[in-house]
Amino acid sequence: MNDLISKISSYNLFNNLLPGVIFVALSKTLTKYDFVQKDIIIGLFVYYFIGLIISRIGSLIIEPILKFFKIIKYSTHEDYIIASKSDDLINQLLESNNMYRTISSLFVCLSSLKIFELISNKYQFINNFASEFLVVGLLILFIFSYRKQTQIIKKRVDIALNNKD
Repeated sequence: MNDLISKISSYNLFNNLLPGVIFVALSKTLTKYDFVQKDIIIGLFVYYFIGLIISRIGSLIIEPILKFFKIIKYSTHEDYIIASKSDDLINQLLESNNMYRTISSLFVCLSSLKIFELISNKYQFINNFASEFLVVGLLILFIFSYRKQTQIIKKRVDIALNNKD
């Protein structure tokens, strides 16, 4: 167990586990939904997974919306790689940046859960299909997450091969 805990990076802690724990705590207070786990080990995995979902929503939905409205603007991936090799602080700043995006996503998810609660109370038939929508939604979310991560890896490989010459 100690090996597992020591392998959790600060990125995973602040972008996956912490948002998952906060979501579970706040959703219990703000809605009728209670995701708190009695078993701490199972709880850690459930909270981490919830945080991972929140993080992916931030990456795949919140980030593009903010880019579209020109609220944020990124450097090119190649410039980032070159700059991060000469300035170690950039990686720490990126981690903080991602944490803020994930926290923003956390509040969007909490709001969405509250809206779902209100709608499903009014239209009871929605509850009959909630688990199916959740599974399909998560499938789509993680397929697009896999696609995005593959694109990032490909860009890094291409940059590394171009800089090799």
